Amino acid sequence: MDTPAGRPTALVTGASAGLGAAYAAHLAAAGHDLVLVARDGARLGELAERLGEQHGARVEVLVADLARREQLAAVAARLGDATRPVDLLVNNAGYGLKQSLAVGEVELLERHFDVLARAVLVLSNAAAKGMVARGRGHVLNVGSVAGLLAGGGHYAALKGYVLALTESLAKDLRGTGVTATVVLPGYVRTEFHARAGMRGASGPSRAWLEPDDVVTTSLRDTFAGRLVSVPSPQYRALAAVLGVLPRSAVRAAWRLGSRAAPSTARTDLRRD
Repeated sequence: MDTPAGRPTALVTGASAGLGAAYAAHLAAAGHDLVLVARDGARLGELAERLGEQHGARVEVLVADLARREQLAAVAARLGDATRPVDLLVNNAGYGLKQSLAVGEVELLERHFDVLARAVLVLSNAAAKGMVARGRGHVLNVGSVAGLLAGGGHYAALKGYVLALTESLAKDLRGTGVTATVVLPGYVRTEFHARAGMRGASGPSRAWLEPDDVVTTSLRDTFAGRLVSVPSPQYRALAAVLGVLPRSAVRAAWRLGSRAAPSTARTDLRRD
């Protein structure tokens, strides 16, 4: 791994469950100290204690709701603390939202935007400033292959933003010693769908990925300085097809594949 001498530090958002917890466990085992961020302080505390005991990692818990600007600012300030440098930022926090862009509750859509898009911007900026000053570091943003879907709903639109943001960030970081990577998984076996109130997701069993596989592949690509990480052959093939199809064709296929219109029911359930 391209990291400085001693134990590097990684900050992981949405670390209390799912991919975030898997990133934390993998990084602790690989010799990183951790700053774990999520809303659920109890689960973060349990995870921190376990990883400290198992791997000897120093683990800092930072309870924050990234939709609240003052709490997001506190996480950004931690990233900008030159006396406690962060060598890797994993922007993972996110959740599913069953809201229609046309008739859904705009307050819920705004919170969704704040966590999945604005927080990624603010924290990437905060981390990059310190990393550029030190001449080293990595930013890993968790996107989704859904970000390549034209007409895929609010989640897809926000993940499309994360992809474009990371591409632009990587361009600005060229030559600084700092890298930016976006990982584009598909369905992952986590709590994501259940916590979003989704009974299930369409697709054969081979479409589902294991969290450890996503984490292993994306961290390998991050430390290798690759811009885009797609963690399975099937999703690499899908991403290639979506990259060349006309967006009108993708929209038509998405409409045909959708089983039902988006719900307008009130849903505010986090993946972190």
